Amino acid sequence: MVYKAHIQCRKYGKIKQPTLKDIVEFKKDLEREDKNMLLLRHPYLTAEQSHGHMKEIKKAKMFSLLNTWREETNEKFNRRVTAADRLNYLTINEAWD
Repeated sequence: MVYKAHIQCRKYGKIKQPTLKDIVEFKKDLEREDKNMLLLRHPYLTAEQSHGHMKEIKKAKMFSLLNTWREETNEKFNRRVTAADRLNYLTINEAWD
């Protein structure tokens, strides 16, 4: 049993000879890559159809994110703070006898 660690890639290293399994896997990889390139060369939508087809969805998503951000900032800074809230640390919780 030969481990890959024994095959060295140095000046006098051993070079692994390709097996039948390696050749078949390489052929499958090339076929898969060819199928992917065919799909990329012939897209589902043309350039004119794909231009701006997500415009409304992106706009709605941006507005929803902006509204949530505004609500969060309003919750932080638009609270009603009274003098009783500011001086609450002065209250004494323990009852003296």
